[in-house]
Amino acid sequence: MKIKIYFILMIFTSFTCLIMSCETMAKAVDAKAQSARESGTISQNTADAISNSSRAIGSAAETITPEQEYYIGRAVAANILATYKIYNGNPALTSYLNNICAAITLNSPRPDVYNGYHVAILDTNEVNAFATSGGHIFVSRGLIGAAKSEDALAGVIAHEVAHIQLRHSIKAIKTNRITQALIVTGASAVGAVTGKNVNHLTEVFTESVGEIFQTIVNSGYSQAQEFAADNTALGLLASAGYSPSGLIDMLSELKAVQGNSSGGFNKTHPTPAQRIANAEKSLGRYKVIDTRSYRQARFSSIVR
Repeated sequence: MKIKIYFILMIFTSFTCLIMSCETMAKAVDAKAQSARESGTISQNTADAISNSSRAIGSAAETITPEQEYYIGRAVAANILATYKIYNGNPALTSYLNNICAAITLNSPRPDVYNGYHVAILDTNEVNAFATSGGHIFVSRGLIGAAKSEDALAGVIAHEVAHIQLRHSIKAIKTNRITQALIVTGASAVGAVTGKNVNHLTEVFTESVGEIFQTIVNSGYSQAQEFAADNTALGLLASAGYSPSGLIDMLSELKAVQGNSSGGFNKTHPTPAQRIANAEKSLGRYKVIDTRSYRQARFSSIVR
């Protein structure tokens, strides 16, 4: 009987969260749980399990603020920098990449984030780039070396900016929270039956950083998200006055440099051939005067 009441309240919790604020929902469910405990209908452990689960489901649906995005992204960036070192040997190159990023973001749908967009160079010959929520972008020396023009570099940065503006890592957090909410709900039910203290179960919501790091650096985003980032990057490039085909140029270089290698970009992205085929479907919708030649001298003086 107690377990049946528990699951009725959890179903109530899930659906109530859809029609009222999660904070209001959590308070309402907690009040009902404590009332049932006081009447002797359920035990203290069961009441605690219901309260913990309602807060967990509420946390799964809460809105992540720009400030939270920044600090989550900064924590993920710290994990990246535990694996790779920052390259400080060419301040002019770092400034150059940040100027490219500024041109892209200032002409984008989301020109400002909590602490701004920042590009840093990773001191590795690995051909790769990463972005974390809140505006942190990392480009490796190996990837910079593979670029043949400013527009190609802009294509890389636009792709990473697209991941940030499409909130791909934040969506991963929300998905993880929802999954864990269901786990906590189920585990809380077990705790209520066996009499175990289930308070520690809600701690699972305090750590999403490690999983995001694994997604960005090891497993990569889904193919659909990578294709969406490429398609968005084409628009970002066009809006900033860069040639959208700069992204295609960069992907062609990656195809030549990496081939069938399993490392670098190939580890976390669809193959360059797949990405080129996808991007070319959208390339025709952007009509931009090709001014790449005007930027070549600047690129060569800084990068080469």
